[in-house]
Amino acid sequence: ADDVERLSGEQEAAARAVLKELKIATAYESAGRRREWFPADATTLAGCQPVYETLPGWDEDITGCRKWNDLPANARAYVRRVAEIMAVPIRYVSVGPDRAQTLVVE
Repeated sequence: ADDVERLSGEQEAAARAVLKELKIATAYESAGRRREWFPADATTLAGCQPVYETLPGWDEDITGCRKWNDLPANARAYVRRVAEIMAVPIRYVSVGPDRAQTLVVE
């Protein structure tokens, strides 16, 4: 049991460390050419480097959030930015596997 708790704690710490900042690929560069879309074929993709936009993350545990405004401001900004880049609204955000952990985006 001690090993499981230790491993679980290490995984949680690692997951939180990842959320210090979030990178979104907004374009791809290949042979000096910038593409604003995901390359459609594997050969082209293999020669591409992603261009990232970096957003600030958060270190709060969001699994207990039950309303959109319960999320940290940076989490809400991230969802809004992804929706803007994709040019489609995001209606729901999940913060865990339970149905109650699905939030309606306001």
